[in-house]
This record gives sequence, C-alpha cells and structure tokens, in this order.
Amino acid sequence: MENSKEMRTWLDDMGLDHPLVIAGPCSAETEEQVLRIAHELKDTDVNYYRAGIWKPRTRPGMFEGVGAIGLKWLKKVKEETGLKTATEVANRAHVDLALENDVDLLWIGARSTVSPFIMQEIADALEGTDKIVLVKNPVNPDLALWLGGIERLYTAGIKNLGAIHRGFSTYEKTKYRNIPEWQLAIEFQNKFPDLPLINDPSHITGKRDMIFDVSQTALDLNFDGLMIETHFDPDNAWSDAAQQVTPAKLVQIMRDLKIRKETNSEADYNAKLSNLRAQIDILDNQLLEAMGKRMKVSDGIGELKKQKNVAVLQSNRWNQILGAMILEGESKGLSEEFILKMFKAIHQESINHQEKIVNG
Repeated sequence: MENSKEMRTWLDDMGLDHPLVIAGPCSAETEEQVLRIAHELKDTDVNYYRAGIWKPRTRPGMFEGVGAIGLKWLKKVKEETGLKTATEVANRAHVDLALENDVDLLWIGARSTVSPFIMQEIADALEGTDKIVLVKNPVNPDLALWLGGIERLYTAGIKNLGAIHRGFSTYEKTKYRNIPEWQLAIEFQNKFPDLPLINDPSHITGKRDMIFDVSQTALDLNFDGLMIETHFDPDNAWSDAAQQVTPAKLVQIMRDLKIRKETNSEADYNAKLSNLRAQIDILDNQLLEAMGKRMKVSDGIGELKKQKNVAVLQSNRWNQILGAMILEGESKGLSEEFILKMFKAIHQESINHQEKIVNG
C-alpha cells in the first residue's frame, strides 16, 4: 500500500459536509424491525444502514443472527428508503451471499481480523470487487495484524478500503467494554493518513450514555466517521442492548457533536490544536491510570512489610530506582530536573500509602 491516497476516493467522492455515519441495529431481528429503523433513519445524516446478519458469539446457544434471510430485508431497506446498506462478513460464504444481494459496504469483525487465514479467505472471495470494505481492529492491540489484514485485501485488488476502530479487549475491568487505546489508533493514522478511519463508540463503550463522549474524542482526533448501533427499542434488542441508542438519540448526538473541519488557516490551526490537545488528554488519563495501578502495587508492598515488620523506607532501593529513571528519562528527551521532581513526588505518595497500611 505504497500510495494509500487512491484508496480514499470512495470517501472523497461522497462529498460529505459531515463525518461519515453508519447506523442501524446490532442485529437484524425481524423484517419489521429492520424496515422500521431504516425508515426512522432515512431523512437523517446517516450514510449507510448497518445490520448484523451473522453474529459471532463468544459462547454457543446465544443468538447468532437470522442468517441469509436478513439480506432480503436489507434489499427492501434500499428499495424503500434509498439508504445504502452494510453488514459484517466472516467467511467466503458470507461474502458470496452479501455480493449476490448487493450489499454496498462490508466490514470484517475483530474476531476475523485476528486470523490471517480468515482474512486471506475473505480477500480471495472479494478479489476485484468495487464494494467498500472496512476492517475492524483485531481483538488484541496489535497494529501489525490490523494493517496486515488490510494489506491482504489491497493485494487482492480491493481499493475501496477503510478501517474501523472498535477498541481492544482486556482482562482488566474498566469503564469501557473495549479499551480504546487511542494511541494505537493515532499511530495507525500516522502510518496511513489517507486511509479512512471510522470509530465504533458502541463497541468501545458498551454503554449508550458514553457514546457521545467517545464520538467527540474520535472527531477531535480527525476520525473520518462513526458507526453507532441504533434500535427503536434498545432495551429489548436481541443482542448488545445496553450499547444501542434510539434514532432520535442518534440525531441528537450528531447535532451536538463539534465538527472541526474548516479549511481557512485560522480554523486549520484550531483543528490541529484540538487534535493535539485531545492526544494530551488521552495520555494524561493513561498516566493517571498507571499511577493508580502503581499505588495499588505499593499498597501490596506495604501489607507485606507490615506482616514482616520491615521499615517502609528502603534507601538503597530508592537510589537504584532514581538512577535508572534518570538514565531512561534522558533517552526519551526528559531532563534530570524533571525526572527528579516527578519520581520524588511518586516516591513520597508511595511512602504515604505504605505508612497508612503499616501504621494503620
């Protein structure tokens, strides 16, 4: 993919005055449900109507989608509303059926992206198609795997490509369903700035009340669009109920989002400044999370010292840490003065935590 600009044409050709919007239910459930949601979205800024036809589930026995019959419902959506359609494909059979039913946009899910074998099978099935194909990031934060999947499609002659950032799985419990790992998405943009990048706040958050904030962060980071799951009765959806919003709520989200895409020099400056500040906000939050984790480890050390009646302050250990951090900091362009101030403050907070436990 030496010249990624040629892959941007499908988005450029749309001539949108707002970010791309892909919306619709997590799963196609019934023909009536699919068509009702589509009609509620047809006069909005939604560009593609999405619905999951085949649903990869973690455990057997869960709802795995209605299957090929749902593709007929998507054809009716296009006929009745004029909306272009989108669905997920996970193997050659899915691709063949989606193409037969003239689905406009296909995306490949995180569980498929993780497997080079699956990606090659899909690439072979799609060879030469002019359909738009978007690749979700793999479940784990592996940039090479994500890019590798896209490159397999490009090698198969598929030029209308893009990526979807849907967050990454983790064993840790956080406020997110899938941690966004914004830095990895930023690195993706830096490597391929002209490859369209769509954010999926529904899967990142897992909670409808967080979708707006994540969407705004994505737009501040110059994402090209959003994929938001939408249902007229979210609480009773057959899958991922908690992360779906109503069509009315989707319209409100799109209305409230701040779009920074002006072309004059002053606006360009403000857009770049907003982007950089968004990156700093993300890094600051990551620093706080790391500090919180570090202090929990300090608490564990305090408990151990209390059990063994060991002094809180270990001067030799502290001097070793400080010397190592000064050298490491210098290799990253950080001054000795800054490292000393920062690690003295961290060390003091660690001592405070341990003293509370030892003397508590």
